[in-house]
Amino acid sequence: MGPVAAARRGPAVSAGDRRPTAAELVAAVTEFLDTALVHRDSDAATDGQVRFHARVAANALRIVERELNDTTGAVVQDALTALGFSDEAQLAAAIRAGDLDDQPEAVSACLYTLVRHRLAIDHPGYAQ
Repeated sequence: MGPVAAARRGPAVSAGDRRPTAAELVAAVTEFLDTALVHRDSDAATDGQVRFHARVAANALRIVERELNDTTGAVVQDALTALGFSDEAQLAAAIRAGDLDDQPEAVSACLYTLVRHRLAIDHPGYAQ
């Protein structure tokens, strides 16, 4: 099953989990490399299309590399733990329920930490 079909099927994990996962990114890149470059039956894709998709594949692998080499995950867990949560899904549910309305500064600080961490993985340099 290709990445598009998997995406249409819907999430295989809880809403709090990050998508796509490193494994999903690797699978998508592998599928691209196999179908577009390795086992290509025709020249249907133009050179420009192949270059574009190769760039997308390279970027996906860079994200996976940063995710796998991440050593700052403890900072995120500490921010969540400080508010009494073990994961982002619990935090999101508490925010939606209004359970943290009396702690706006603490929630903002936690969200700031989570967003900066995510940006460092997905789009380094953006938050600088």
